[in-house]
Amino acid sequence: MSSIADVAGRLRENIQKVIVGKSEVINLLIAALLSEGHILLEDVPGTGKTTLAKALSASLGSKFQRIQFTPDLLPTDITGMNYFNMRTQEFEFRPGPLLSQIVLADEINRATPKAQSALLEAMQERQMTLEGQTYYFERPFLVMATQNPIELEGTFPLPEAQLDRFLIRVAVGYPTEEEENAMLHRFRTGDPMQSLEPVVYNEELLEAIANVREMRIGQAVQNYIVAIIRTTRDHNELELGASPRASLALYRMCQAWAAINGRDYVLPDDAKTLAPYVLNHRVLVSPQTLLRGRTAEEIVEGVVDSVPVPVE
Repeated sequence: MSSIADVAGRLRENIQKVIVGKSEVINLLIAALLSEGHILLEDVPGTGKTTLAKALSASLGSKFQRIQFTPDLLPTDITGMNYFNMRTQEFEFRPGPLLSQIVLADEINRATPKAQSALLEAMQERQMTLEGQTYYFERPFLVMATQNPIELEGTFPLPEAQLDRFLIRVAVGYPTEEEENAMLHRFRTGDPMQSLEPVVYNEELLEAIANVREMRIGQAVQNYIVAIIRTTRDHNELELGASPRASLALYRMCQAWAAINGRDYVLPDDAKTLAPYVLNHRVLVSPQTLLRGRTAEEIVEGVVDSVPVPVE
């Protein structure tokens, strides 16, 4: 699987021309890309969410569109619409930015739920239905959304059905003191994003995605993944556990994570490392638990620690 590691290495190196540090976050994004899963970047404004998403997009030779989500955004602003052409006297379809390959949904929780729902069919089925006509998306199709915490003014929380469609949720976080100094040094004469060139093109990316699907997962590790997911469903502090889609998401991410680390097999530690990123946004904490100050992150961490790790 050296070809997958090579693709991941080139993407990582290119992104790090813009982003200082954040190695684990970058690896998570690359693994999600190779799993053909959607990404939710969440943190307070100014931590580099949009820059990180744009750097990944610029590193790929794929069609890219950015949608700035605002409270007045309409579903047709995302999907496109049929309009009457006065010259031809016929209705014509004007495609929206969603008909692309890499879609950056910037500040997705600034839009109303009606606008957010325009992404539901696209994210799950890689297609869009508009006035009875179905439009199929070109592979790979990836939605990278950024989100500000819902405590901030003027935001709308994403519904559970939409959150479940994101493969992973990642908090970017603040840089360390050394990283922040290095960032100031790197940006002192200009924005390195302007000179970023694609390093992986569509055909090579699709080949890497296909190779990831061939990664070997032993029965013991597969059982471990299922046990983690099923434990969330029986947890007395959770109102809603992880869905079967979460099982598949964790399975795919484990395959990609092993591949970008140069292995052709998955370890239990891969599932243990990735479970919080895959599950934190998919579980619903009960109101009583929230009143006690417990968070989804703490509960998922406890679930992962409680499931015995298989030893081969």
